[in-house]
Amino acid sequence: MEEIVGLLKVIIVQGRNLAIRDFMSSDPYVVVRVGNQTAKTKVINSCLNPVWNEELTFSMKEPLGVLKLEVFDRDRFKSDDRMGHAFLDLQPLVSASKLKRALKLTTGETTLRKVAPNSDNCLLADSFVMHVNGEIVLDVHLRLRDVESGELYVTVKWINHPTTTSLGRAR
Repeated sequence: MEEIVGLLKVIIVQGRNLAIRDFMSSDPYVVVRVGNQTAKTKVINSCLNPVWNEELTFSMKEPLGVLKLEVFDRDRFKSDDRMGHAFLDLQPLVSASKLKRALKLTTGETTLRKVAPNSDNCLLADSFVMHVNGEIVLDVHLRLRDVESGELYVTVKWINHPTTTSLGRAR
């Protein structure tokens, strides 16, 4: 049985300019997938700029991978409509966690790494991986793909499991 190496906390903060899928609005929610784990936010009725501020926590056995986010419009009498998707490579968090360990950071706030938008990610602006009081934190502004409009604001936090000093290595 694989050991849990840490917790990935995903805070779905808000959506902006989401696509209309009902008559004049949408009832959006977000499905978050990492590895074989899935979680979803609550539905915000009749809103194109929803504020969720909802934290979803994943126990991670392997820290590498991609965080997948998909926005849907809930429909009562038919299948839910897709409202776009985005993804985020978790590698910058892994690298920052190793750097945190090398620098022996424990408290305070330190910028560890810059992540720039490019054709291989959904970022709308530069993002910075930070060490904030023991946690690795990345705030991102993501453009939804395969849809006419829509953005997500998300915060991702990595917390090493107390029994690990480095990702995947026991003490």
